Amino acid sequence: MIRRMADKLGQLGHSSLHRGDDDVDSLHSLASPTSSQSAVSSYHDHRGSISTQATSMSEWSTDKRGFSGLESDMEVVEEEMQLPALPQQHNRPRGVYRLSDFIIQRTLGTGSFGRVHLVRSKHNLRFYAIKVLNKERVVRLKQVEHTNNEQRMLELVHHNFIINLWGHFQDTANLYMVMDFVPGGELFTLLRRSNRFPDPVAKFYAAEVALALNHLHGLGVIYRDLKPENVLLNADGHIKVADFGFAKRCPHDDMDALGPSKVSFPVAAFSDHAKDLIMKLMEGDPSKRYGNMQHGAADVFAHAWFREVDWTRLEAREITAPYLPRIAGDGDASAFDKYPEDDVSATYGLVTLDETGHLFPDFEYTATPQ
Repeated sequence: MIRRMADKLGQLGHSSLHRGDDDVDSLHSLASPTSSQSAVSSYHDHRGSISTQATSMSEWSTDKRGFSGLESDMEVVEEEMQLPALPQQHNRPRGVYRLSDFIIQRTLGTGSFGRVHLVRSKHNLRFYAIKVLNKERVVRLKQVEHTNNEQRMLELVHHNFIINLWGHFQDTANLYMVMDFVPGGELFTLLRRSNRFPDPVAKFYAAEVALALNHLHGLGVIYRDLKPENVLLNADGHIKVADFGFAKRCPHDDMDALGPSKVSFPVAAFSDHAKDLIMKLMEGDPSKRYGNMQHGAADVFAHAWFREVDWTRLEAREITAPYLPRIAGDGDASAFDKYPEDDVSATYGLVTLDETGHLFPDFEYTATPQ
């Protein structure tokens, strides 16, 4: 089912909007390390409508009603957005969890170091995702720094479009991170089914990713692993950037002189504005690269490809997503592949020889043997 694109990305419908230097200056506050308190608080308060029907990918090219008017100009909101200062973020209350607090439902994904499980809390009955990492494998494959970085970065961050870390702990064999369960699956799966996104749909997801990255950059965090597989879809269709294994604090911008000498775009697959923005983001000269110039991310937000976007409403998730995942109810994990369970969860919490726990100082020993 195709839903109208949330008031057509703002539904302000102003025409003939031209951006000059003054307009970019007005967006500079949007790209600052602070953002709207109401947008952040809506992370807990917002409850969007949930469709139980799947989206037909072919409808995106045949049903023009779903995206009518998206090419009209829209007002650029010039309201300053203020996020909590870094100390407030760092002191955000964190829950203390034990393995015995949860009932493991099924595996959502597997990797070199362990698994991600869908679990249900015995206390509030809410569903979560628990990432379980085998400490011996993490150490053997030299991923200690990346693992500690993931926990520290997620604990620092609190944003509508970034997965939330609720708590973390360890036992003698494993590390555990309790995170949001994001039931819509990977953006990659949706992209694969549709072959390619229509321009307005690509713009919607790109805009939400831009807000997430801008928030991270404002905290001095660089993400370094952006790909459709790491962008998840929530029940309301909005994104959650996940997997912070390569994220790190970086007090200065990445000034590497990177960029292709030439890019070939598929015929008619990209609009001219989209091509222009891509090339500006891939500029080899760091002094000319979008996001790294005087106005920072405001140059990206003010680009012509994004001119329809009401950034404040988008960050507050007040704009309906173009695709609503098929969700049968709480805890529905049908958007994820099924994996052999192998009774691996029966080994969690067992007391084993522990020679690596000291390498993960922020993971408390709160997981008691079953």
